[in-house]
Amino acid sequence: MREDGDFADFYAANYGRTVALVAAMLADRHEAEDIAQEAFARALPRWTRLRRYDSPEAWIRRVALRLAIDSRRRVKRAARAAAALTCPDTTADPLTDLAVGRAMLALPPPQRVVVFLHYHVDLTVMQIARELRLPEGTVKARLASGRRRLERELSAPGEQAFSRREVSSDDG
Repeated sequence: MREDGDFADFYAANYGRTVALVAAMLADRHEAEDIAQEAFARALPRWTRLRRYDSPEAWIRRVALRLAIDSRRRVKRAARAAAALTCPDTTADPLTDLAVGRAMLALPPPQRVVVFLHYHVDLTVMQIARELRLPEGTVKARLASGRRRLERELSAPGEQAFSRREVSSDDG
């Protein structure tokens, strides 16, 4: 019975961050919640083994990212098919209306994942490399490229770039 309590605590501690990671990838909060729930549903029957991992949350993130990539592929295929048959969809997710959201979505998915894990999940380069099974140099390169692209996107005409001082300011 204790294992169920452990899983409930694990779920409560990691669900929100998992949803945020997937939402950053897909720009769809509802799909992100579904994917996060699916990742945790896949973890539950494996919990006896997963709970002994150094970082069971890394397993959840990896599963959620794979599910997000699969979802994104399905959406792209469906969009191509729909475009061939009908008018393009004019509905937009609210995240795409935000400058930072748009800038994040402009990043290629490999850069977007690394930037998100570094700045929103607070993982180090080494942790990201280990979790994504990439060389540290690749993670550093993607992080640097992602930062440069975000800077360009956020400083484009009509957009206001964020300085580190503005982002970290506690002056409210």
